[in-house]
Amino acid sequence: MGLHDECGVVGIYGAENAASLSYFALESLQHRGQESAGIAVSNGQEIHLHKGMGLVTEVFEQSHFEQLQGKISVAHVRYATAGGRTIENAQPFLNTFKLGGIALAHNGQLVNYEPLREMLEDSGCTFISTSDTEVILKLIARSYKKGLENAVINTIQLIKGSYALCLMTEDTLIGVRDPNGIRPLCLGKVGDGYILASESCAIDSVNGDFIRDILPGEIVIINKDGIKSINIEEKTKKQTCIFEYVYFARPDSIIDGIPVQESRYRLGEVLAEESSVDADVVIGVPDSGIGAAQGYSKKSGIPYVTGIIKNKYIGRTFIAPTQKERENLVYVKLNAIRSDLEGKRVIVIDDSIVRGTTSRRLVQILRRAGAKEVHFRVSSAPVKFPCYLGIDTPSKNELISSMHDVDEICKEIGADSLAFISLEGMIKAFGKDTFCKGCFCGEYPVAGK
Repeated sequence: MGLHDECGVVGIYGAENAASLSYFALESLQHRGQESAGIAVSNGQEIHLHKGMGLVTEVFEQSHFEQLQGKISVAHVRYATAGGRTIENAQPFLNTFKLGGIALAHNGQLVNYEPLREMLEDSGCTFISTSDTEVILKLIARSYKKGLENAVINTIQLIKGSYALCLMTEDTLIGVRDPNGIRPLCLGKVGDGYILASESCAIDSVNGDFIRDILPGEIVIINKDGIKSINIEEKTKKQTCIFEYVYFARPDSIIDGIPVQESRYRLGEVLAEESSVDADVVIGVPDSGIGAAQGYSKKSGIPYVTGIIKNKYIGRTFIAPTQKERENLVYVKLNAIRSDLEGKRVIVIDDSIVRGTTSRRLVQILRRAGAKEVHFRVSSAPVKFPCYLGIDTPSKNELISSMHDVDEICKEIGADSLAFISLEGMIKAFGKDTFCKGCFCGEYPVAGK
């Protein structure tokens, strides 16, 4: 707990009710960002946009959809990394100029955002936001006179970092995935049209059919002529963010052929092989620790019980102004089931330890419910390095694993024992090594800023 992905993107082409389909798809991607939401729709002549701060259900009302008529849309939910938490940085971004309009939604983060912005400003561009997404949009607009396809290709050759893009004009939808495939993007069929989305669960939510994942470095152009695929990048190694599987993605999604929930079961099984301990019950921290806890239970033979309940109706936490108040929200968000835990030796599985404050409160909650022993197990390796590729991680000196060893962290969080899965164990669980593991080892697929 404590990591946040930047956002989720959706694109729809050729559906009568593109805006309402986008709304339902965004709701299924709400876990990827709760700061802001937006939908842009083309009616064939012009693009209309509505966006706002808050959850999808808070941003949109029935009346907004009367304006959002059309068969092509791009949509976005955001958790801020590059750029602050303001309405100016909410997406999609829309640029209207003499050749038409472009709307863009972006998941990820550019590492060369600052020099590109400076170059654009030097050539007379003005910006309304501090977001790297607006830089991508301005780059496309700048080359647009060469045609949309060339403008996108030129832009992709300039930007570096992680990105899954959905962009649209009045008559075309385009999806782009970065050359390393760090951020996920997939394609599906919905009615007579198509859908692009960050996760396959969004395709399911609109009763669509999953077709395939967009390949690393691939540009997919969807218009009246059908689907065209361009792959302009030389062959690069696929390095999907491993935290998509550990934490970010919904368990019912499948990313690059790997079912997310199955990967969590396997992480739990390997964790049990590496760090078994005598105990009475295994519990998982909701939501992303549950699959790993079930895998741990199966492998160890120790019964799995629910143990912890998550209050799913907690609003956004900006109302807690101090760090202490924000930390105390753990007590509101999670509560222990005393009858599952009282007098028992408990193994609790979480997906990560970031700062350690949440883990400490979790141990307190379990002890308060009568747990006799609390053995903390983590289904990812220690997070020692900050991410600059689209995950909101604290600075290095705030990451508890970069400053302390396992024994010190165990003491800090108040557990009876603590163990992380090894990085080798994570790779074993997946059966292949096609991931970005920068936050564990400091080696990233894209050179830093």
